[in-house]
Amino acid sequence: MYSKRLDNILIDMKQEEKENNAVGLLSDNRGIGVVEIVLILVVLVALVIIFKDKIIEIINKAFESITSGTDSL
Repeated sequence: MYSKRLDNILIDMKQEEKENNAVGLLSDNRGIGVVEIVLILVVLVALVIIFKDKIIEIINKAFESITSGTDSL
């Protein structure tokens, strides 16, 4: 009689542990920050690729104005 009750309790505990592990996996938020950073980097790289020519043009103009300013010194 006691062994059957003990067996049932152990089976119930194992079932609860399995359910808790499944719920724990779904509610685990530890990797969220990494995913957000990766997505931000992907968007940033895509923007750089899309506007590459404009970025290069702006940088060249900035360096030209810097070097022309040093010539007058």
